[in-house]
Amino acid sequence: MKPSPLRIHRPTTIDETLDLLSEHAASGKVLAGGQSLVPVLNMRLAAPRDLIDITAVSGLDELSVSGVEGRAEITVGATVTHRQVERSEEVAVANPLLGEALRFVAHPAIRNRGTTVGSIAHADPNGEMPMILALTGGRVEARSTRGQRTLNAEELNIGPLETSLESDELITRAIFPALPAGSRAGFDELARRSGDYGLAGVGMILDVEGATVTGLRCGFISVTDVPEVLNLSEVVSGAPVGDAPEVADTVVDAVRDFIDPGGDIHATADYRRHLTGVITSRLFRRLCRTDGDHGRITDSRMTKIDTERRRA
Repeated sequence: MKPSPLRIHRPTTIDETLDLLSEHAASGKVLAGGQSLVPVLNMRLAAPRDLIDITAVSGLDELSVSGVEGRAEITVGATVTHRQVERSEEVAVANPLLGEALRFVAHPAIRNRGTTVGSIAHADPNGEMPMILALTGGRVEARSTRGQRTLNAEELNIGPLETSLESDELITRAIFPALPAGSRAGFDELARRSGDYGLAGVGMILDVEGATVTGLRCGFISVTDVPEVLNLSEVVSGAPVGDAPEVADTVVDAVRDFIDPGGDIHATADYRRHLTGVITSRLFRRLCRTDGDHGRITDSRMTKIDTERRRA
């Protein structure tokens, strides 16, 4: 199928974009990378009369790491692609969790076109980036002709594929805090095939001081309706880093009690709950390693993971 008839607008400035959104609030959709929107249009699950293409808008292509109040922040503009964020060395130093999670997003061809902010705005509970925004304590800036406001993930996400954005608002950028010194972070998911949506996925930030664990936060994909963060600091705080096996089972039990997965043709709810526990255990043990190798996903390691999945 092909999209229903529509008009395409190509603004070149943010003000022009906001004017178009105000004029076509009831009938318009914003197009950036299009990797989520275009399939929806082709299947006619959405039928906007106006498509506002922001790819030529100046000022939306910023990708930077800057210090704010003594702590770095990563700014990702609305037209910055997944691949740009994934490949950025500055981002990898400030918050390696972003690049690690992005390596699981679809395929390289999709990441070359798809945008990180677009994924966040799409608010798919199976998507990696809405969860990463919540887990890292990030926020978005939304603008309209009426002004600008800042929303954290909890304020933004109100349901599956549903946000609190008004129809005339545009997310101009997403902002992710850098990880504090001593934090270890990781992400993993399991899918039927490489590039498919994950049947279950877990992001994790482990806070460590010296050889002692001081905090733990987990986020999930495909097993909650909106990005939710589970704080397990009370469970792990004070445990020696090397004693992960003694605490891992408690962490897994807490995670399985917290999530509320649904079942579908790909996996039952019980199976998704089981997978989430398996991923949590592996990831927690990985981050608690004392040999300095916390298993950050690199391109070579991703290739090995893909090969193992195909064999399975």
